[in-house]
Amino acid sequence: MGVDEKRKALLKKLPSVDHILINANKDRRFDETPKTVVVAAIRSAVEDLRKIILDSNQDIQGKNLLDSLKDKKIMENVKQRVDAAMALNLLPVVNGTGVVVHTNLGRSLVADVALEHLSEISQHYSNLEFDIGTGKRGSRYSCVEDILCEISGAQSAMVVNNNAAAVLLCLDTIAKDREVVVSRGELVEIGGSFRIPDVMAKSGGILKEVGATNRTHLHDYESAIENSTGLLLKVHTSNYSVVGFTAQVLLKELVELGERYHLPVMEDLGSGTFIDFSKYGMIKEPTVQESIATGVDVVTFSGDKLLGGPQAGIILGKKSILDKIKKNPLTRALRIDKMTLAALEITMRLYRDEKKAVKSIPTLCMLTTPFNIIEKRAQKLKRSLKKLDNPSLNVELLNLSSRAGGGSLPLMDLPSKCIGIKVAGISANQIERSMRNNSPPVIGRIEEDIFIMDLRTIPDDQLSVIKDALQAILERGL
Repeated sequence: MGVDEKRKALLKKLPSVDHILINANKDRRFDETPKTVVVAAIRSAVEDLRKIILDSNQDIQGKNLLDSLKDKKIMENVKQRVDAAMALNLLPVVNGTGVVVHTNLGRSLVADVALEHLSEISQHYSNLEFDIGTGKRGSRYSCVEDILCEISGAQSAMVVNNNAAAVLLCLDTIAKDREVVVSRGELVEIGGSFRIPDVMAKSGGILKEVGATNRTHLHDYESAIENSTGLLLKVHTSNYSVVGFTAQVLLKELVELGERYHLPVMEDLGSGTFIDFSKYGMIKEPTVQESIATGVDVVTFSGDKLLGGPQAGIILGKKSILDKIKKNPLTRALRIDKMTLAALEITMRLYRDEKKAVKSIPTLCMLTTPFNIIEKRAQKLKRSLKKLDNPSLNVELLNLSSRAGGGSLPLMDLPSKCIGIKVAGISANQIERSMRNNSPPVIGRIEEDIFIMDLRTIPDDQLSVIKDALQAILERGL
C-alpha cells in the first residue's frame, strides 16, 4: 500500500464529530461543561488529527498515530482541551521575585478592608452618581475628592483610569495647540513603550525640550518661554536615575517662574507616594503633599504603585484648573468605575493614620518589613522544604536584594532573605518553568543558575504552596 493509500485509510479510521459527541454525552466528566465548549474541543481535536495524517512530513507508520485515533485516546484529548477552555485566564500567583510592585504580576495588592468594601459595593446598588442629600444626580468623584484633598492639601481632585490618562487629560485641557516646556532629561518612557513625547503629541500639546540629558537649569526654562507657551511641565524620573554630573530645577523654583510669567505648572510624579520612605531607612522620594505645598497647579500620579491602591490616575491641584479638566469631554472616556472608586476611597482613608496605613496596605507593609521578619519566614520555608527529605534537593539561605518595582525607587536595594533551590539533574531554568506551570503558578527568579524565592513578597500562608509545587517536581522529575 502506497503512502497516499495509507493516509486515506487513516482518514477513514478518524471518527466523526458526531460519533465522539455521542461518547462525550455518556461521559460524566462533561456533565457540568457547556455543550458548545465540548463540541468546539471535539472539532479542534479531530481537525488536528486530520492535519497530522495529511502532513507529508509526518511519520504515519508508527503505532502512536493509530492509538491516537482510538475513541479512548480522543476522549482524553478532548478532556484536556475542555479543561484548558474552562480554565480562568486571570489567575492568582505566588510572587517570589522580591519585586513588590510587580507590573507584570498585577502591581499593588489591595488592602483587606478595601477588598471588603469593594465586594459590598459590587454586589449592591450604590450612590455612584446620586446625591443622597438632594436626591439629584451627583458626581462620581465626590466620594474620593474630599479625602484626597484632606490628605494631600490640594484644593481639588479627580481620578481617571491610570496616570498616562491623567497626563493626557491635563495636557489636552491646559496646553492643547500650545508649547509645553520640559527638561530633556525628563522625557521618560514607561512600561509598554509609552513615552511622554507620544502622550503629549496625542494630547495636542507641542513639546519644547530644554536643557541637556543630565543638566537643566532654571534659565533654560525661562529662555524657552514665548507667547505660544502654555505650560511648564516637570516629570519626576521615578523609574530611572541619572547620577554624576547632574543638575535639575526644583519644583518650587519652577512654580515661582510660572507665577512670574502667569503660566501654569504641572508635575507628573509617576509613582506618587503619601509616605516619606526615608523615615523607614529607605531613599527619600518626594511625597504628594510636598509637591502640593509648592503651589503647583496640577500634580498627577498612579494609584496602584507606591500608593498601594487600585489602578487609577490621580489628578490634584488648584480648583480653577481642575474645574476645567473635569469639563473636558475626554473625562468621560477615561473615567473609573465604582469598584475602583470603592477600593481607592478606603485605601486613602487608611492614610489618615500613617502607622495603620503602613500596617494595612500590602505594598507599604512589604516595603517596610524589617529584615529579621523576612529572615524568620525564609528559615521557616527552608525547614519545610528540608522535610521533603529528598537527597537531590539542595536548599540554602541567601542574602540578596528586593526591589520596589513599578517604576519606583530605581536606586533602592531592599536587603532581603531568599531561598536558593537546586535539584540534581534539573537546571534552574527547568525548575523555574515547572514552578511557573504549577497550579497556582509560583513565580521566582534565577541568579547564578539558582532558582530564587524572595521571602519579602511571599506571605506565610503561601509557603505551603511552594513546598507542594517543589514536591511535585521531585516526584515526577522533568
